[in-house]
Amino acid sequence: MTSLIRLLRKVNDRIAICVGLVLLACVAYTLMEIIARRLGGSLGGVDEISGYVMAVTTSWGVSYALTEQAHVRIDLLHSRLRPVGRALMDALAMLCLAGTALMIAWRGWGVLAKTLSTGARANTPLETPLWIPQTLWWAGWAWFAISAILLSLFVLYKIARGRYEAVERVAGARAEA
Repeated sequence: MTSLIRLLRKVNDRIAICVGLVLLACVAYTLMEIIARRLGGSLGGVDEISGYVMAVTTSWGVSYALTEQAHVRIDLLHSRLRPVGRALMDALAMLCLAGTALMIAWRGWGVLAKTLSTGARANTPLETPLWIPQTLWWAGWAWFAISAILLSLFVLYKIARGRYEAVERVAGARAEA
């Protein structure tokens, strides 16, 4: 199971690189738009496209943050507990996060399904078919749910085996540098 977690981290590392490249491309497009406006022209759609990019990259980026233990944690009580208590709190946090991610993916599918059935387009000059950004957005949330569920199963398995240090390495609060 540890190799599965390593694979999950590796995949999320690659996703984070792709997300970063997409954000850099969006920045470049925005800069080109600024220059074009200074020269009296416009590329058009930069605000719409950057909005889609932010939604999509956020939905994919949260999985990377999860495997890197970078989500915000308030660990006032956590740090004072024994290893078994910390592991149980980490499991509760992971299960809550997995439940939240699953709910977002579930409800997000409803949004995407409605868009697919109606063929909705953005009410903008680009008239973007909304299924395109919504599919990318929903896929990110679905991947986050899968990542959180896999980590939750790992944490529960390790708690059942009494391997609390493994729980801490995967789901605990990241130590400050």
